[in-house]
Amino acid sequence: MNRQEIERFFCEILQNEHEISAGIAAIRTLMNVLEKDKSETVQELDANLQIAVEVMKNTEYPVTGVASGCELFMRFITLAKLDTKTFAECKGIMLNRGKLFLKKLMQAKGKVAKLASSFIVDGYRVLTHSKSRVVFQALKEAAQQNKRFEVYVTHSTLDNSGKEMCEKLREANIMCTLILDSAVGYVMEKVDVVVVGAEGVVESGGVINKIGTYTMALCAKEMKKPFFVLTESFKFCRLYPLNQHDLPNEFKYTARTLGKDLSQEHPLVDYTPPAYINLLFTDLGILTPSAVSDELIKLYL
Repeated sequence: MNRQEIERFFCEILQNEHEISAGIAAIRTLMNVLEKDKSETVQELDANLQIAVEVMKNTEYPVTGVASGCELFMRFITLAKLDTKTFAECKGIMLNRGKLFLKKLMQAKGKVAKLASSFIVDGYRVLTHSKSRVVFQALKEAAQQNKRFEVYVTHSTLDNSGKEMCEKLREANIMCTLILDSAVGYVMEKVDVVVVGAEGVVESGGVINKIGTYTMALCAKEMKKPFFVLTESFKFCRLYPLNQHDLPNEFKYTARTLGKDLSQEHPLVDYTPPAYINLLFTDLGILTPSAVSDELIKLYL
């Protein structure tokens, strides 16, 4: 596949399958490249897969999930190199491992939602930010357990994705109120729990997520409200930011924006340190932020 074909395949998944995250779309794209690749050596195949990753990073979709998902996928499938003698045998094992990896990822959201739904108590008022597929799934699961609760969703500028989240919750017969991003402090005293998704989970146990998440976490900490993060383990990434400015620019801005004067640009994500997070609900189980580094070590062994 050439660069244009890779970009088209990746973008069409995200345009046509709205329930698929950028990370899953990226891994499916790598699987497609792997299946169609005509390389004759492992080194050449590795280089072509890396080209595919770079192509996807240079689209207008969030880079965090693409970077973490692809890194873990590449690590998982390339272990096949250690156990084979011929390239054909190696590629066959890589394809099988890739299919197994993708199957596990497709089940991850359901596992997270099931774990988190038990922490949504009847009568709760829940605050969430922007649009998160796994948060929606967890709230829907809780509603199917005949729990009655109310959800506040931030409007989430610049793309106003919170409006879409609110509409989906109402379609699921979940009481929902759309609020201004600037109203987080005002409504915080009313809520019982804050539940957000994540675009990435870093080694410290902190999270990278839609801009405004950190503000919400600060308010929750000040008002002693539990702050939960729902995320799949393929979003775990080997990164250790110390503050907001320590986040790589490619995570904070789109590829098109990176060529401009960034001092005048609005970042798309922020970093929430582990001190502001109570628990992370993942397909690996319920984790404290301090346990994330141990899980990352296991994933990359």
